[in-house]
Amino acid sequence: MHDRLTKSDIEKMQKEIEHRKLVVRKESIEAVKEARAQGDLSENFEYYAAKRDKNKNESRIRYLENMIKTAHVIDDDSRPDQVGMNNTVVVFSERTQKEMTYRIVTTVRAKPLKGLISIESPIGKAIYMRRVGERVFVDTGNGDGYNVVIRSIEKTEDDSADTISSY
Repeated sequence: MHDRLTKSDIEKMQKEIEHRKLVVRKESIEAVKEARAQGDLSENFEYYAAKRDKNKNESRIRYLENMIKTAHVIDDDSRPDQVGMNNTVVVFSERTQKEMTYRIVTTVRAKPLKGLISIESPIGKAIYMRRVGERVFVDTGNGDGYNVVIRSIEKTEDDSADTISSY
């Protein structure tokens, strides 16, 4: 895996793990007990649904723990005039002649349709740590790509609006 994560990403994952272990796990176990007490398990939909929910919770806990264990922690060490983590960047595409706005995030927070792009995506790699006014080539693979010009960078400190996506 070895995703690049910020300290904030890891803190959010640890909070989710704690919530799932202390709250969701207890609720899931209780739901399984209640469904089992209803009798015949061969035709007991509530029992199978409760077991499925319990297993999904345990799977999510394992997933998050593995993400934390294998993560490469990164800091935003960008200067005020450089594209860094959680910054909102306006770029001008020379190919489409349009401006596009993106927010640079880690892989687990990427939602391209909402403008949240990963630093590991082609555009993210191209503009990360670059400055306003720079013209950069976005390599889309096999030598194909396009040029963009960085128009503006808005530094954002608060990343609380972003959530860790599920698998």
